[in-house]
Amino acid sequence: MRILKTSPSEDGFMMPAEFSRHSGCIMIFPHRRDSWQNGAYAARKAFAEVINIISLSEKVTVCARYEDYDSARKMLPERVRVIEMESDDSWARDVAPTFVTNGSEIRGIDWGFNAWGGLHDGLYFPWDKDNKMARKLCDVLDVDVYDKRSFILEGGSIHSDGQGTVLTTEACLLSGGRNPQLTKQQIEQELKNSLGAKKVIWLKSGIYNDETNEHVDNICAFTAPGEVVLAWTDDESDPQYEMSKSCLDILENSTDACGRKIKVHKLPLPKPVTITAEECAGLDDMDGEPTRTPGERLAASYVNFYISNKHIICPQFDDKNDKTALEILAKLFPTRTVVGVYARDILIGGGNIHCITQQIPAI
Repeated sequence: MRILKTSPSEDGFMMPAEFSRHSGCIMIFPHRRDSWQNGAYAARKAFAEVINIISLSEKVTVCARYEDYDSARKMLPERVRVIEMESDDSWARDVAPTFVTNGSEIRGIDWGFNAWGGLHDGLYFPWDKDNKMARKLCDVLDVDVYDKRSFILEGGSIHSDGQGTVLTTEACLLSGGRNPQLTKQQIEQELKNSLGAKKVIWLKSGIYNDETNEHVDNICAFTAPGEVVLAWTDDESDPQYEMSKSCLDILENSTDACGRKIKVHKLPLPKPVTITAEECAGLDDMDGEPTRTPGERLAASYVNFYISNKHIICPQFDDKNDKTALEILAKLFPTRTVVGVYARDILIGGGNIHCITQQIPAI
């Protein structure tokens, strides 16, 4: 494995769309007791369900701590590869490499990771194990890696259409805990240099109360070139309404890198999902303080789905809009089977199905 100091774009590499073909997917076996209730047992079952579906059409690699390896190996299908690797938490989207390709080779990008804001407004400390995972995974996969550790970025903060357009949010990438020394223009240029992008569409906001500083993968995602889904509510009294409306206005007045008008498909949100006192009681404190409080609104969204080679794996919340979300996604992805997974036990940790996955593009 070579550690590269150049930029992907100057080497002819770019980030493909998630809806393009994959050679595999990376996930992390959950373990953190202040993120996952009751020793992460319920979360592990939900992760295993997601892993099982993805592994039907692409090779899944699951990272597990030394003390969790046997449990992971026993719980997961034989076709899933389990490797021992230390981590601070289980958000593969944000700590695994972002992969880029030139059509005949793939390489990884090793971004800097500081737990969504470092000492400014990050979610835990230390985060050094997570920050080492991208490079380790490139070693395991035998792919060269770009050293971008000086630039703080999580995979959940970007979406690519594979044709030169990248989506992100100002709330996240302009937050004070990531790259405060850089201007918006400098951050945009880094995205272009690293992802092979020609155009960056900046949305203002993400999902209300999203503790990642509002990652784009919870609010908006590409479903095809020139087409996106947008998390939406018609309830004007919900703080999410203005956030989604702002995104809609930007998208409907934008063109992509190829000059196409963006077609927006609204994906209704579930009714607000709040954590219960019983669920909070199952979470360990962090540094003597609770990580959740009863009644806290969680950042639930159907947009946080994963596109595998043969399936769309979409979170479900026991809500009346569960079925509607599946039906909309089935129309947008006619060549894939849409599968719903009850995801409350993942959501309690702070993210959802897209957040716990990271695709490896096929060549």
